[in-house]
Amino acid sequence: MLDYLPQGRATERGFYKEPVALGLGESELKLLEILPKMGIALVVGDRIPLVPVGDQTPPIDHVRRRLSFGELTAVAQRELPVVLEKVVRADPTRFLKFFNQAEAVSRRFHLLELLPGIGKKTMWAIVEERRRGLFESFSSLEERTHVKHPEMLIVGRIVQELEGAEDKYRLFVAP
Repeated sequence: MLDYLPQGRATERGFYKEPVALGLGESELKLLEILPKMGIALVVGDRIPLVPVGDQTPPIDHVRRRLSFGELTAVAQRELPVVLEKVVRADPTRFLKFFNQAEAVSRRFHLLELLPGIGKKTMWAIVEERRRGLFESFSSLEERTHVKHPEMLIVGRIVQELEGAEDKYRLFVAP
């Protein structure tokens, strides 16, 4: 959950404004506008299921629509990197797969270079180390390549993709 607006958006008109939540879908990393069930208050930063889990019903009525980065509130934009870091740390194998399998696009360009802060020298260090063995965790990647906080590089790239960076490569966010 990125932001919760119990009185609805300020841009909405009319007598009755319904509560709205702004969230991030974990599987495809999409920004969503969500309508909670009546009488339910949500907490920013919490993980909220959209479908029933076991016998527990979700606090969500339905997802209204997909949002662009520009439609997020200031609170949601500030909260996005924090929530993304939780998502990346919760499923390291999903994101380590990128470091273990990213390929060269051309003779002069590699997908690893799309991560903010990764240049040719660091890219070659990662490629050489993964030839010796796949990365098992972010800490092993950090130790073997001396890349500081690799999970934050992923978070930075996801934020760039959500902001709508003019780039023809989508590494993590569904188009």
